[in-house]
Amino acid sequence: MRFSILLAAAGLLTAAPLMAVPEPVPLTAEGPRGDLAGTLIAPAEGRPVVLILPGSGPTDRDGNNPMGVTAAPYRLLAEALAGRGIGTVRIDKRGMFASKAAVTDANAVTVSDYVADTGSWVDAARAASGTGCIWLLGHSEGGLVALAAARRIEHLCGLILVATPGRPLGTILREQLSANPANAPILDEAETAITALEAGERVDVGKFHPAVQGLFAPAVQGFLIDLMAQDPAAMANMVELPMLIVQGGTDLQVGAEDAKALVAAAPGAEYLAIPAMNHVLKDIAGGDVAANRASYADPSLAVSPALVDGIAAFITDFRKAIR
Repeated sequence: MRFSILLAAAGLLTAAPLMAVPEPVPLTAEGPRGDLAGTLIAPAEGRPVVLILPGSGPTDRDGNNPMGVTAAPYRLLAEALAGRGIGTVRIDKRGMFASKAAVTDANAVTVSDYVADTGSWVDAARAASGTGCIWLLGHSEGGLVALAAARRIEHLCGLILVATPGRPLGTILREQLSANPANAPILDEAETAITALEAGERVDVGKFHPAVQGLFAPAVQGFLIDLMAQDPAAMANMVELPMLIVQGGTDLQVGAEDAKALVAAAPGAEYLAIPAMNHVLKDIAGGDVAANRASYADPSLAVSPALVDGIAAFITDFRKAIR
């Protein structure tokens, strides 16, 4: 049965005693040309392991990227879950950071490539932890990878989709660009690019506005074409595993409409709404936009306690993994 969990407001959970956090250790998985690199925090005996699939762009295993995000949301989430005895594996994507040797070009990638890497990580996580099945936690774009992986990879307990798009990328890009009045001068060029990519065609952006050139750079157009062909709601509708959909109320990048689309497509999933949580998994008091943006560079802010509570409650009920 689908239901909405408002943990902070309803007080449905009682905080469990925290466990000592094991020392993180390096972990590798087989990549196409070289090893993929990540970090394991081992679970307590008999507890589950969560594989965290990162969001878009050059996002590293901690959830940071060189475009101004230093909030370390994945590292902080992994440490918080470790306090509940839940293990995690967090990873660098192929061709990036410590996984650079896995491929020669990090931009020459598809969702299917990331699914193949996810399969390697599931095998490595099971071997390293002794855990029978692995939970996938996909954040943002990582949620699309988790959805695609659900029907192709064995030994999965279930999915946790956090701030995951529920509509095709082209629809979301149009909405995001139009929402900012400052983008008015570039909307026509952006629409030209989006329409072409949706049709599976590359577009020459050489004479476009620099902002449009950056967003639709030739090096990433192949991946954008692949992403735009994905229908997250249709993918969610086909998932037969236990699934938790999580959406923050102060998320500036993925909004309530996306969560609604996923929930409508997957009526058997559970839904966790966290009114104060933003895209980097931090609670923003009063929804202050300036504080929200500042949190992207603040690793001193803890991840939302309601997120940790909700994930822990969902995945530690092992009966959900057998349906």
